Amino acid sequence: MAIIRPRLNDFYDIPLTQEDADFAIPFLDEDVPLYLDPFLLWKSPSLQDNSLHTALINSFNHLGYLVQKGRDSEAVAVLIRASECCEVGLGMARDKHGVRIGSKLASSIVALFKNVPQIRDSGFTHFEEIQLLVDNVSKDRISDIACSFLKSFLVDFTIEQSERHGIPLSKTPVLSVYNYRNNQFNDEEGVYLPQNPETQEPILLVPKRWLRHIPWINYEDYFRSFYIKEVPERDRQPHRVAILNYNRHNYGMVQSYVARKKRAQEDCTNDPLFLPIPIRSAKRKLGTIRGLPTGKTDNADRKYEDHVCQLMASLLYPNLDFAAEQSRTDSGVLIRDLIFYNSRSMDFLQDIYNDYGSRQIVMELKNVHQVEREHINQLNRYLSDHFGRFGVIITRNRLPRRTFKNTIDLWAGQRKCIVALTDEDLSLMVSVFESKQRLPIEVLKKKYIAFIRACPA
Repeated sequence: MAIIRPRLNDFYDIPLTQEDADFAIPFLDEDVPLYLDPFLLWKSPSLQDNSLHTALINSFNHLGYLVQKGRDSEAVAVLIRASECCEVGLGMARDKHGVRIGSKLASSIVALFKNVPQIRDSGFTHFEEIQLLVDNVSKDRISDIACSFLKSFLVDFTIEQSERHGIPLSKTPVLSVYNYRNNQFNDEEGVYLPQNPETQEPILLVPKRWLRHIPWINYEDYFRSFYIKEVPERDRQPHRVAILNYNRHNYGMVQSYVARKKRAQEDCTNDPLFLPIPIRSAKRKLGTIRGLPTGKTDNADRKYEDHVCQLMASLLYPNLDFAAEQSRTDSGVLIRDLIFYNSRSMDFLQDIYNDYGSRQIVMELKNVHQVEREHINQLNRYLSDHFGRFGVIITRNRLPRRTFKNTIDLWAGQRKCIVALTDEDLSLMVSVFESKQRLPIEVLKKKYIAFIRACPA
């Protein structure tokens, strides 16, 4: 069965929602669009996280020790090796393979231990500062360097989480594990870790409490919220490279910025993979949906689909993790779908999995006054190809009697279940969402039960 945006647990058929996992669930064919932010380890109330941050900074500052001993080339080689950690699958790469930095960029970073007096004397307390001092260093590099120096811990964390959730482990070599005793990267053989089933490469899990979309200390924030305000206009540099040069020669500016970020540390929190929209936004989107005309007038169909996509992803979370929205063509008609991972997090979803083989749930959007038999048949053909035998049509009004009978016939003849959600159902889901007394997904469950009761015994 084809899976859209397959995750590690989906391949092994392990029911697990992102909400319940302590780590970012890895995708098999793309990266998770988050990054490890070392600042989250520094500000964490966990002694373990604080200790890991200390180890991370000490490891990075060892490059400065090598520089002081005249071993610059060795420091450059260590930094190059630390600059990519593909096992964690974090970032924006589509093929899960990044590229290490070159010797020129590594030399520029290592040179900070010579050229900036404060760093030469005391080292870094937050090595994310290199984004403010050297060009072509971005959030993905900060994340990869941190993951590389913390890889030994990540191996242990991955094994523990895999055993807890039943994720299969395989014997595999792990490259470039940092040894804190000799301050060197070593390759390890015979480590038991999850593997990507397509590439057989090892996978490392990362605590989601460490992840952000943008590091707390970053160049864009420094420029916008600090540099422009603190540097007199006559002294400002116009371009990024010039600003980085200015920072290296005026390192006190960087230190002041970091001190300011430390004072605001309570605002620094990890970013979830998905964040539901607020209740007010949900009510506003519902109002827009209900006010739209049916059909394509004034692009109403596209507006309807956009608002329903955002609304349903939030209403069904965390019981269903949103996988993707996609468009497909069926007999020349463009059709918009929502795809959810079936986490089997409640009895209703377990029944859908058991009875219809649905590891993912597809929802088709129809901004029409009346759903016709051809609409049901479109979804019916799609279910037979990909998603098991359960699907949902989200539309404006109740199915006409003859169309509803068509769905009953499909169940009787092929054991396929197609349930319709209408504007009224969306309104009820938003009301439940607002009250917080029950779960919005129970509206879908109610419609499913009503459908099954209408089917022949």
